[in-house]
Amino acid sequence: MNNLGLIIIEILSAALALILVRFMIKPYRMTGENRYLGLPLGFAFLAVSYILMGASLSFVDPSFVEKLKWLQLFTGAYAFVFLAVTYYSSAKTHEQREHLLMQAFLSLMFLVLLFLFIVLFAPPVLALPSYKEADEYFRLSNMILSIYITRYTLRSHALKPEPKTILAPLGYALLAFSQYSFLIWSLDSSFSAFVGAHLIRVVSMLVFLLVSYRAIIAPQNVAHEIVV
Repeated sequence: MNNLGLIIIEILSAALALILVRFMIKPYRMTGENRYLGLPLGFAFLAVSYILMGASLSFVDPSFVEKLKWLQLFTGAYAFVFLAVTYYSSAKTHEQREHLLMQAFLSLMFLVLLFLFIVLFAPPVLALPSYKEADEYFRLSNMILSIYITRYTLRSHALKPEPKTILAPLGYALLAFSQYSFLIWSLDSSFSAFVGAHLIRVVSMLVFLLVSYRAIIAPQNVAHEIVV
Protein backbone atom coordinates (compact mmCIF):
# COMPACT_ATOMS: atom_id res chain seq x y z
CA MET A 1 0.00 0.00 0.00
CA ASN A 2 1.57 3.29 -1.11
CA ASN A 3 1.59 6.58 0.77
CA LEU A 4 -1.37 7.99 -1.17
CA GLY A 5 -3.55 5.03 -0.23
CA LEU A 6 -2.52 5.33 3.42
CA ILE A 7 -3.18 9.07 3.44
CA ILE A 8 -6.67 8.48 2.02
CA ILE A 9 -7.43 5.90 4.71
CA GLU A 10 -6.17 8.21 7.46
CA ILE A 11 -8.29 11.08 6.10
CA LEU A 12 -11.32 8.78 5.86
CA SER A 13 -10.79 7.54 9.43
CA ALA A 14 -10.43 11.10 10.70
CA ALA A 15 -13.55 12.22 8.81
CA LEU A 16 -15.62 9.37 10.26
CA ALA A 17 -14.31 10.10 13.76
CA LEU A 18 -15.19 13.80 13.40
CA ILE A 19 -18.71 12.92 12.23
CA LEU A 20 -18.98 10.77 15.34
CA VAL A 21 -17.91 13.72 17.46
CA ARG A 22 -20.64 15.84 15.89
CA PHE A 23 -23.23 13.16 16.65
CA MET A 24 -21.99 12.49 20.18
CA ILE A 25 -21.85 16.14 21.20
CA LYS A 26 -25.62 16.54 20.72
CA PRO A 27 -26.58 15.10 24.16
CA TYR A 28 -24.25 17.61 25.83
CA ARG A 29 -25.70 20.49 23.85
CA MET A 30 -29.22 19.41 24.79
CA THR A 31 -28.56 18.86 28.50
CA GLY A 32 -25.42 20.84 29.32
CA GLU A 33 -24.23 17.93 31.52
CA ASN A 34 -20.46 17.39 31.55
CA ARG A 35 -20.86 13.60 31.73
CA TYR A 36 -21.75 13.61 28.04
CA LEU A 37 -18.41 15.15 27.04
CA GLY A 38 -16.24 12.07 27.52
CA LEU A 39 -17.07 10.14 24.34
CA PRO A 40 -16.92 13.07 21.89
CA LEU A 41 -13.61 14.24 23.38
CA GLY A 42 -12.17 10.72 23.19
CA PHE A 43 -13.10 10.34 19.52
CA ALA A 44 -11.85 13.86 18.84
CA PHE A 45 -8.40 12.79 20.05
CA LEU A 46 -8.63 9.72 17.80
CA ALA A 47 -9.44 12.01 14.86
CA VAL A 48 -6.43 14.19 15.68
CA SER A 49 -4.16 11.13 15.80
CA TYR A 50 -5.39 10.02 12.35
CA ILE A 51 -4.86 13.52 10.94
CA LEU A 52 -1.32 13.62 12.34
CA MET A 53 -0.49 10.25 10.83
CA GLY A 54 -1.86 11.35 7.47
CA ALA A 55 0.20 14.54 7.72
CA SER A 56 3.35 12.57 8.55
CA LEU A 57 2.88 10.62 5.33
CA SER A 58 2.54 13.83 3.33
CA PHE A 59 5.88 15.46 4.21
CA VAL A 60 9.44 14.55 3.25
CA ASP A 61 11.46 16.29 5.98
CA PRO A 62 12.57 13.32 8.18
CA SER A 63 12.89 15.30 11.42
CA PHE A 64 9.44 16.90 11.03
CA VAL A 65 7.86 13.57 10.07
CA GLU A 66 9.39 11.95 13.17
CA LYS A 67 7.89 14.62 15.43
CA LEU A 68 4.47 14.19 13.84
CA LYS A 69 4.61 10.43 14.36
CA TRP A 70 5.57 10.80 18.02
CA LEU A 71 2.75 13.29 18.57
CA GLN A 72 0.37 10.87 16.85
CA LEU A 73 1.41 8.15 19.30
CA PHE A 74 0.69 10.39 22.28
CA THR A 75 -2.68 11.66 21.03
CA GLY A 76 -3.84 8.20 19.96
CA ALA A 77 -2.86 6.64 23.27
CA TYR A 78 -4.51 9.45 25.21
CA ALA A 79 -7.74 8.90 23.24
CA PHE A 80 -7.93 5.30 24.45
CA VAL A 81 -7.04 6.33 28.01
CA PHE A 82 -9.70 9.03 27.99
CA LEU A 83 -12.37 6.65 26.62
CA ALA A 84 -11.48 4.05 29.25
CA VAL A 85 -11.65 6.67 32.03
CA THR A 86 -15.00 7.87 30.68
CA TYR A 87 -16.54 4.40 30.87
CA TYR A 88 -14.93 3.65 34.22
CA SER A 89 -16.24 6.91 35.70
CA SER A 90 -19.76 6.39 34.33
CA ALA A 91 -20.54 4.08 37.27
CA LYS A 92 -19.25 6.59 39.83
CA THR A 93 -21.03 9.38 41.68
CA HIS A 94 -21.12 12.86 40.18
CA GLU A 95 -18.27 14.09 42.40
CA GLN A 96 -16.10 11.06 41.65
CA ARG A 97 -16.80 11.40 37.94
CA GLU A 98 -15.79 15.06 37.91
CA HIS A 99 -12.59 14.21 39.78
CA LEU A 100 -11.66 11.45 37.32
CA LEU A 101 -12.32 13.66 34.30
CA MET A 102 -10.19 16.41 35.82
CA GLN A 103 -7.40 13.89 36.29
CA ALA A 104 -7.77 12.89 32.62
CA PHE A 105 -7.43 16.50 31.50
CA LEU A 106 -4.39 17.03 33.71
CA SER A 107 -2.79 13.88 32.33
CA LEU A 108 -3.31 15.24 28.82
CA MET A 109 -1.54 18.47 29.73
CA PHE A 110 1.31 16.46 31.23
CA LEU A 111 1.66 14.28 28.12
CA VAL A 112 1.67 17.31 25.82
CA LEU A 113 4.31 19.10 27.90
CA LEU A 114 6.38 15.91 28.10
CA PHE A 115 6.22 15.50 24.33
CA LEU A 116 7.21 19.11 23.68
CA PHE A 117 10.15 18.89 26.07
CA ILE A 118 11.55 15.53 24.98
CA VAL A 119 11.00 15.79 21.24
CA LEU A 120 11.66 19.50 20.75
CA PHE A 121 14.01 20.55 23.55
CA ALA A 122 15.63 17.52 25.18
CA PRO A 123 19.38 16.99 24.62
CA PRO A 124 20.50 13.83 22.81
CA VAL A 125 21.26 12.07 26.11
CA LEU A 126 17.52 12.03 26.83
CA ALA A 127 16.62 10.73 23.38
CA LEU A 128 13.51 8.62 23.10
CA PRO A 129 13.65 4.92 22.24
CA SER A 130 13.11 4.00 18.61
CA TYR A 131 9.72 4.91 17.19
CA LYS A 132 9.08 1.28 16.23
CA GLU A 133 9.68 0.08 19.79
CA ALA A 134 7.50 2.81 21.29
CA ASP A 135 4.77 2.11 18.73
CA GLU A 136 4.61 -1.53 19.80
CA TYR A 137 4.17 -0.59 23.47
CA PHE A 138 1.51 2.00 22.61
CA ARG A 139 -0.37 -0.47 20.38
CA LEU A 140 -0.35 -3.05 23.17
CA SER A 141 -1.64 -0.49 25.67
CA ASN A 142 -4.36 0.69 23.27
CA MET A 143 -5.43 -2.90 22.65
CA ILE A 144 -5.71 -3.63 26.40
CA LEU A 145 -7.76 -0.48 26.97
CA SER A 146 -10.04 -1.33 24.03
CA ILE A 147 -10.58 -4.82 25.45
CA TYR A 148 -11.46 -3.27 28.82
CA ILE A 149 -14.04 -0.99 27.20
CA THR A 150 -15.43 -3.91 25.18
CA ARG A 151 -15.82 -5.96 28.35
CA TYR A 152 -17.39 -3.03 30.20
CA THR A 153 -19.96 -2.34 27.47
CA LEU A 154 -20.79 -6.04 27.11
CA ARG A 155 -21.43 -6.32 30.85
CA SER A 156 -23.55 -3.17 30.80
CA HIS A 157 -25.71 -4.55 28.01
CA ALA A 158 -26.00 -7.89 29.78
CA LEU A 159 -27.32 -6.14 32.91
CA LYS A 160 -29.49 -3.65 31.03
CA PRO A 161 -30.03 -4.48 27.35
CA GLU A 162 -30.33 -1.45 25.07
CA PRO A 163 -31.19 -2.33 21.45
CA LYS A 164 -30.04 1.04 20.08
CA THR A 165 -26.46 0.66 21.37
CA ILE A 166 -26.15 -3.14 21.28
CA LEU A 167 -23.43 -2.90 18.59
CA ALA A 168 -21.18 -0.60 20.66
CA PRO A 169 -19.15 -3.53 22.10
CA LEU A 170 -18.55 -4.75 18.54
CA GLY A 171 -17.12 -1.34 17.60
CA TYR A 172 -14.67 -1.40 20.49
CA ALA A 173 -13.79 -5.05 19.82
CA LEU A 174 -12.94 -4.10 16.23
CA LEU A 175 -10.78 -1.24 17.51
CA ALA A 176 -8.95 -3.70 19.76
CA PHE A 177 -8.47 -6.13 16.86
CA SER A 178 -7.19 -3.27 14.69
CA GLN A 179 -4.56 -2.42 17.32
CA TYR A 180 -3.64 -6.12 17.51
CA SER A 181 -3.20 -6.25 13.73
CA PHE A 182 -0.99 -3.14 13.83
CA LEU A 183 1.07 -4.83 16.54
CA ILE A 184 1.46 -8.01 14.46
CA TRP A 185 2.55 -5.92 11.48
CA SER A 186 5.11 -4.09 13.61
CA LEU A 187 6.53 -7.36 14.94
CA ASP A 188 6.75 -9.43 11.74
CA SER A 189 6.01 -6.97 8.88
CA SER A 190 2.91 -8.88 7.80
CA PHE A 191 1.39 -6.95 4.89
CA SER A 192 -2.02 -8.58 5.35
CA ALA A 193 -2.04 -7.53 9.01
CA PHE A 194 -1.12 -3.98 7.98
CA VAL A 195 -3.92 -3.71 5.41
CA GLY A 196 -6.37 -5.50 7.71
CA ALA A 197 -5.62 -3.13 10.59
CA HIS A 198 -6.61 -0.10 8.51
CA LEU A 199 -9.72 -1.73 7.07
CA ILE A 200 -10.89 -3.01 10.46
CA ARG A 201 -10.43 0.47 11.93
CA VAL A 202 -12.63 1.99 9.22
CA VAL A 203 -15.29 -0.69 9.81
CA SER A 204 -15.21 0.06 13.55
CA MET A 205 -15.85 3.76 12.82
CA LEU A 206 -18.80 2.78 10.61
CA VAL A 207 -20.21 0.61 13.42
CA PHE A 208 -19.94 3.55 15.83
CA LEU A 209 -21.68 5.78 13.30
CA LEU A 210 -24.55 3.31 13.06
CA VAL A 211 -24.81 3.12 16.85
CA SER A 212 -24.71 6.92 17.21
CA TYR A 213 -27.34 7.39 14.53
CA ARG A 214 -29.71 4.87 16.13
CA ALA A 215 -29.16 6.15 19.68
CA ILE A 216 -28.89 9.91 19.12
CA ILE A 217 -29.95 11.11 15.67
CA ALA A 218 -32.90 8.84 14.82
CA PRO A 219 -34.79 9.41 18.12
CA GLN A 220 -34.50 13.19 17.57
CA ASN A 221 -35.90 12.82 14.06
CA VAL A 222 -38.84 10.79 15.34
CA ALA A 223 -39.50 13.32 18.11
CA HIS A 224 -39.33 16.14 15.57
CA GLU A 225 -41.85 14.44 13.32
CA ILE A 226 -44.23 13.89 16.24
CA VAL A 227 -44.04 17.55 17.26
CA VAL A 228 -44.54 18.71 13.68
